[in-house]
Amino acid sequence: MGLMLIACGGSRDDFIGARVLDVCKASWPVCSEYAGCILGPESYSEGRFPGRGQVLVRVPEASTIKVSFYLEEVTAAGEETAITVHEEGCRARQRKASTGRAALDQMEKFGVFTQQADVTGVGDHLVEFDSDMQARYVVKVDVTPLRLQ
Repeated sequence: MGLMLIACGGSRDDFIGARVLDVCKASWPVCSEYAGCILGPESYSEGRFPGRGQVLVRVPEASTIKVSFYLEEVTAAGEETAITVHEEGCRARQRKASTGRAALDQMEKFGVFTQQADVTGVGDHLVEFDSDMQARYVVKVDVTPLRLQ
């Protein structure tokens, strides 16, 4: 049974692992904005689309920031799901957008919808996401130093 779950992309609990829920109701200043929480290897958050979110990600060295969503109760794909990763101080940004259907196709195939971007700056990075999809989501962030890739 466990192998079937892994082959099908796994469950919500598999996606979360040992991470702890952060309700993202704080106000962390970053880039002249306020992020609701700091996400990293020990935490995750959840919410509902349509909507948008802002989280802070701390990066100790040039790294890949990977933002992953586990989607539940999807009732409409929407037109677009986008993730924007800012360099520290918001000196540059990378926006990754997918059509609603492509996001759902990735979720159905791999059990998760993921976008990633490489950043070179050290420090606090603003990560924004928005979607007009109708669904509940669980979001987590993983940071992998470029030197380890």
